[in-house]
Amino acid sequence: MTKIKFGTDGWRAIIAKDFTVDNVARVSTATATWTKKNFDKPSVMVGHDCRFAGELFAETAAKVFANAGIKVFLAKDFVSTPMISLGTKNLKASLGVIITASHNPPSYNGYKLKGSFGGPLLPENVQEIEDIIPENNSIDIEKLSIDDFVKAGLIEYVDLETMYVNHVENNFDMEAIRNTNMNFAYDAMFGAGQNVMRRLLPDITFLHCDYNPSFEGQAPEPIHKNLIPFSNLITECGDIDCGLATDGDADRIGLYDSKGNFIDSHHIILLLINYLFKEKKMNGKVVVAFSVSPRIKKLCEHYGLEYQVTKIGFKYIAAIMISEDVLLGGEESGGIAIKGHIPERDGIWMGLTIWEYMVKSGKTLDELIQEVYEIVGEFKFERSDMHLKEEVKVAIVENCKNNNYTSFGPYKVQRLETIDGWKYFFDNDEWLMIRASGTEPVLRNYAEAATTEKAFAILKAAEKTLLG
Repeated sequence: MTKIKFGTDGWRAIIAKDFTVDNVARVSTATATWTKKNFDKPSVMVGHDCRFAGELFAETAAKVFANAGIKVFLAKDFVSTPMISLGTKNLKASLGVIITASHNPPSYNGYKLKGSFGGPLLPENVQEIEDIIPENNSIDIEKLSIDDFVKAGLIEYVDLETMYVNHVENNFDMEAIRNTNMNFAYDAMFGAGQNVMRRLLPDITFLHCDYNPSFEGQAPEPIHKNLIPFSNLITECGDIDCGLATDGDADRIGLYDSKGNFIDSHHIILLLINYLFKEKKMNGKVVVAFSVSPRIKKLCEHYGLEYQVTKIGFKYIAAIMISEDVLLGGEESGGIAIKGHIPERDGIWMGLTIWEYMVKSGKTLDELIQEVYEIVGEFKFERSDMHLKEEVKVAIVENCKNNNYTSFGPYKVQRLETIDGWKYFFDNDEWLMIRASGTEPVLRNYAEAATTEKAFAILKAAEKTLLG
């Protein structure tokens, strides 16, 4: 049997190749063993998103847990990852499991673990589960009946969508958002946010809000190159003030202004801090991943907020959120969490916060961004992925480790940070970050400068230097 490994955010594999009923049962067996060992009266919250065979795999996990004598809360219909995290916390479950491959291509599915606190299970606990995954599945899943477990009280269906809707209604001024003169649009990317957004804001403009497990062949990752139809829709309509997109399991955010321009996570984080601290008078530490813009630090210094940088992976941020007073935790890839919700990324929650900010202030997204620029300066961020042969990737990483790069074309390195990858700082608040993917022969390069053209120029110079 294949060795099953959990990556940055769960186990992911290609459906029918490695992501099979047997392998899901193997992971669930280990999860059940761990849960029973660590909790006196163990219970598990289980759900799935919109991917192919999600219900089959979620029921497989539920059967394994119930068969082990663990109480299972099973979500009705497809749900988002934040809904599973919220349900885990609210129902006081020992653990949460969601069958999702998040933003990966449609051929993938995955298995994410959530802690009782309502966020990603801590890395050391995930490792403990991974270490005890059996080599083979010894449970005859076909012989186990969901109905029998329901009758025995071991499986209970729960309506997480309604729970989430109520949570939103209690935390946002939804009447103000619904009755505003501003127009909003939402692209679900065929993902798990579609139903809940239709319930919350039925009158806004919707795109890709149908059940389509193939995602029209597109990886449901909310980055600009995957959202061109949404950008075009905003441009063509001409009266949409802001567009929100979320990924396959609705925990990541993509955002557009009224002109159809993509607003990256760095700008979203700055806007959220401005709203929470300045307008809502909320306080706390700001925790961001290593690839996030140093402009966040500048805004924190301006407001006297504590600031911390972690390795890349939201689990590192969540670990701090559950033990300290954190205002916001965020990553470059669109995963952001804020105080007053759960220690979990939530694209819909972040989008509603931005829309509430716009509605309450009566200002456009451009005006709100301009207010932030007055404090931190104007900037643009770009990223490029270099698909390389493994040996070329390894050689470049060795060069980084040995401090062999002192300049990239005309850009001279002033200082270097190495928390998780290599961040080279140049003059004029410009920087380049190089980080190797742990799972594929890809080198990720990130750059920031005053303009888009300058950011791309840094990336081009870096590519030339790295390929030598």
